[in-house]
Amino acid sequence: MTHQLDPGEGLAEEFVTLPDGRRLRTVVAGAGPEPLVVFENGISAPAAEWVHTQREVATRARTLGYDRAGYGGSDPDDADRSLPRLADDLTALLDALGETAPVVLVGHSWGGPIIRLFADRHPARVAGLVFVDATLAEVMSPGAARLVATSFRVFGALAAVGATGPIGRIVLPHGMSPEISAADGAIMLRDFSSRRALRAARREAAQIIDSLPLLQQLQATGTPDVPTVCLQAGRVDRGTTKSRPIFNRAAGELMSAAPQGRMVVVEDCGHLIPQESPAAVREAVFEVLAAAS
Repeated sequence: MTHQLDPGEGLAEEFVTLPDGRRLRTVVAGAGPEPLVVFENGISAPAAEWVHTQREVATRARTLGYDRAGYGGSDPDDADRSLPRLADDLTALLDALGETAPVVLVGHSWGGPIIRLFADRHPARVAGLVFVDATLAEVMSPGAARLVATSFRVFGALAAVGATGPIGRIVLPHGMSPEISAADGAIMLRDFSSRRALRAARREAAQIIDSLPLLQQLQATGTPDVPTVCLQAGRVDRGTTKSRPIFNRAAGELMSAAPQGRMVVVEDCGHLIPQESPAAVREAVFEVLAAAS
């Protein structure tokens, strides 16, 4: 069942029906002839992940965010939430909107593999790519995938008793950027820490291990010959002493192999770059838009 939610100042909520009857909640803003900018979220993150950045990017281009199935205001999905299924939904959403022209795709965390798969399937429909600390096979071992799934179970238990504050402090121990208003921060926390979002996150996390061979294949194949920027976190947080150097080195190698790829390390920033350094995301999107246009 779909739910109406305040998308944030200057943003509009719309509902789109997919061919199988499910409705997805979208958030739209902006105008202009430039390619549509599509924001793809990480696991556990709804469209609200981008509320601040989407508003800023919308000053130069049309933008589209959306809640994947089960998040925010979107209907749940009875099918397994595998990586191919997530990319199927993105394709069906754009088709339902009549958006068949090339788009700029922005993917954070698990959103990175989703836009990789879309770009592999539909290279002619991609005008540019922005990877924001996007998940790579090198750092998503079966053990790491199980840890991710466990964390969402813990967050779900906290959400069940209304303890949303601790969830925010756990995922953002350094806090949000001062650029993000209190109102936008409240919208992010509202939609991220809801019980239905964390339930959807657990269902997606359960499919990570089975998706790793496909992700490895996509990384080996590479991305289309379009402007591409990859943002990587520069701060080594607790528990990432070994994984962060591996993560950034692998991302650098992928960008070196990409025809128009460039990697930017966002210093003193952790995995949640959209919340800790939204300016870095905004500038990367503007760079890709300018090159794509």
